[in-house]
Amino acid sequence: MAIERERSISDVVQDIIRNVQEMLRSEVRLAKTELREEAVKAKTAGALLGGGAVSAFFAVFFLLLMTVYALTRVLPDWAAALIVAAFTAIVAALMLTAGIKRFKQVHPTPERTVENIKENVEWVKQKTK
Repeated sequence: MAIERERSISDVVQDIIRNVQEMLRSEVRLAKTELREEAVKAKTAGALLGGGAVSAFFAVFFLLLMTVYALTRVLPDWAAALIVAAFTAIVAALMLTAGIKRFKQVHPTPERTVENIKENVEWVKQKTK
């Protein structure tokens, strides 16, 4: 009777260990998935920010050059260049602000995994009591 009880306790402990190992493997898989999702978000935000900056540079460069030439017909050269530079600074600030907002939406912490690990720890505590 004592040997059977020892085996059953041993079996229960082994089952708990196997369950904990499987939960940990599942949590690692979940963490990898979450981190991949966040990396895709960061990649998208970076690509948008970079592509927007390059496109804006080329498009705006010629528009600004045209604007400076147009303003030099009415204002001194330095005043025309100052007005165009101020406008360019405002546009740059708006683009940088939008890019920063996008990067703030990226969460590198796998939140679901952390929650699941907390739940698993509680489950193990309950099972070992």
